[in-house]
Amino acid sequence: MYRAGLMKQFSKRLHSDEEGGVLVEATVMLVIMLVFVFGCIDFLMAMYQWNAAVKAVELGARIATVSSPVSSDLSTLSGLGSGVNPGDPMPAFTRVCNGATSTCSGGTFSSTALNTIVYGRGSSACGDSTSFYRTGMCDVFPRLTPANVVVKYEYAGLGYAGRPGGPVPTITVSLQNLNFQFFFLGGLMGFSNIAMPAMTTTITGEDLSSSAPP
Repeated sequence: MYRAGLMKQFSKRLHSDEEGGVLVEATVMLVIMLVFVFGCIDFLMAMYQWNAAVKAVELGARIATVSSPVSSDLSTLSGLGSGVNPGDPMPAFTRVCNGATSTCSGGTFSSTALNTIVYGRGSSACGDSTSFYRTGMCDVFPRLTPANVVVKYEYAGLGYAGRPGGPVPTITVSLQNLNFQFFFLGGLMGFSNIAMPAMTTTITGEDLSSSAPP
């Protein structure tokens, strides 16, 4: 009986004891605050990656308009034949060049031309640009590789059959197979699987030649 009484008193005191409660509450709130702070940092980094990807695509489209086409047959495409005479409208065409498969629909894939867009003029690596003229897509967004880039050349109603230097296409550069990189919440909540949008940019082609002087 005495022992039972002691246990009852101890249990009553234990239930009514509030010492250490603040420490428990502080620990819970600290965990919540850390997750919140790290989450904010991760989402700010995601916005940075978004902005860098957009700028990289804009730069890639600009380089593509004044560089040799990834679909190398466009450099010599005259459009002549089958009743099409010099000066007639250029027949419609579309070339979609995928860096992941190293192919162009209906054309010949040039890895050299795609590398110029991704790495910059005269470069085969990221981060070695010495001037804006030699800056490539991956100098702006280092995670980019040729496999992440799709370049589309499409008839836009400009130019004419038999035009020297080939047609004047509309060029669209977009991204593929890229995820946002989360540093703190990736493993905790699976945010690393969020795919990055294509970030498409379209510009009208110009010279379609890499032989222009710097």
